[in-house]
Amino acid sequence: MATKRSFPKTQRFLLAVQVGGDFAVTVCGLVLGYLIRFHTPLRHVGIRREDTLTFLDYAPLIGLGALFLLLTYAYLNAYDGKLLLRPHRVTSLILKGTTFWLFAFLGLSLVLRFEPQISRIFMVCSWFTTLGTMMAWRYLLYRLISRSPFLLDRLTQRVAILGWNEEALVLADTITRDDHHPYQILGVISDQLSPGVNAPDRTRIYRDLGSLEHLEEILRDNYIDILIVANIDFTRDQLVEIASQCERHYVQFKIIPSFFQIFLSSLRLQTISGIPIMGVEELAINQPLNRFMKRSVDIVGALVGLAVSIPVMAVLALLIKRESPGPVFYRQTRTGLHGRPFTIYKMRSMRIDAEAQSGARWAVKNDPRRTRIGTFMRETNLDELPQFWNVLTGDMSLIGPRPERPELIASFEREIPHYNPRHEVRPGLSGWAQVNGLRGDTSLVERIKYDLFYIENWSLFFDFQILVMTFIKRDNAY
Repeated sequence: MATKRSFPKTQRFLLAVQVGGDFAVTVCGLVLGYLIRFHTPLRHVGIRREDTLTFLDYAPLIGLGALFLLLTYAYLNAYDGKLLLRPHRVTSLILKGTTFWLFAFLGLSLVLRFEPQISRIFMVCSWFTTLGTMMAWRYLLYRLISRSPFLLDRLTQRVAILGWNEEALVLADTITRDDHHPYQILGVISDQLSPGVNAPDRTRIYRDLGSLEHLEEILRDNYIDILIVANIDFTRDQLVEIASQCERHYVQFKIIPSFFQIFLSSLRLQTISGIPIMGVEELAINQPLNRFMKRSVDIVGALVGLAVSIPVMAVLALLIKRESPGPVFYRQTRTGLHGRPFTIYKMRSMRIDAEAQSGARWAVKNDPRRTRIGTFMRETNLDELPQFWNVLTGDMSLIGPRPERPELIASFEREIPHYNPRHEVRPGLSGWAQVNGLRGDTSLVERIKYDLFYIENWSLFFDFQILVMTFIKRDNAY
């Protein structure tokens, strides 16, 4: 199975560096604002009672203010990895976010009646100091990354252009001229619909990746991240097929539209180097702040789940050993985020030789391969308890589409439309399809519909709803 070209460890490391560095320099900026307000002649301005305040009185407010500012930056998508190479965009977001924070945090302090009452002069001083320290830090980070070929390669998205027109030429030339653009033009794919449009000039400058009929091989062999369709003369069926091939290989599908298409389309419109590009709007579940909140809930939930389930697993282990020889835990390879394999853990509920003859297949009702204690565990979902460890390590989430086995997925990708978007989010201990009875040997097409509905409509409240339903509904649990 083709997997998306990605460098998740490097990207997570850079995100952690950004967030950790932002928090540290924000605290420094707020401390500097405190010193200016209370340890310079400004201390004589305003309410006398403030003269008696110590740093320890303001320390909680400084910590809370720093956290609130980081959440503001996250809301504005300031932690988008592509912005690491766009210092001007980052400067704009920092200015906007810090200004919003100034008024919002002051308003919050009045509504919640912070004690001690926060000084408005302190906030104004902190706006200047925090803005200065943050911009200096982000520029330093940009300089460090821009001088590292290793990091640049991991932050740059590879782009192929299908077809060719004047907009594609401007887009490609602008990206090529900018050494630190977050996109890299790999080349052009011939669409055979407009072969004469700038073809000589194009092939002299940009690599010819091949023709449309070999699109799938081109996407796979060149590790392309984004395919931009420049020709608007494709039929609907052709565009659907191109989009499906992109989906199978985890490639973002975008179109350079005509102005008429811009007004008629429900797709998200963005610009790259001044050229309008249409693509599927970023889902709420993939936005940085939402990813952070969901992952935070996962970590807390996994820690609580492990603490509660360890005694239960100990009892189940004794019962498993008593009934059936062999290991207590069952390990299996499943496909996770971006199609990457990981090892999932379960309490063993079947005989050791359960798949010796049948091979990989789903459990069915009254499955003869189950042990007696295994039947009880599967009906109550207790066999899934070890997966709290998978959640803690980041391979899984508490809620999400259930992970499948790679050997089964190989056929699903060919037979089931829109299967691969399930791998754009972490698989879950429980999911919307499972709590609606779609598990085991049930309709895969229906299951995919429920999984896609979850991905497109995600919210923390939706996760909480599924979590509650997991303990109530046990349809088709066998």
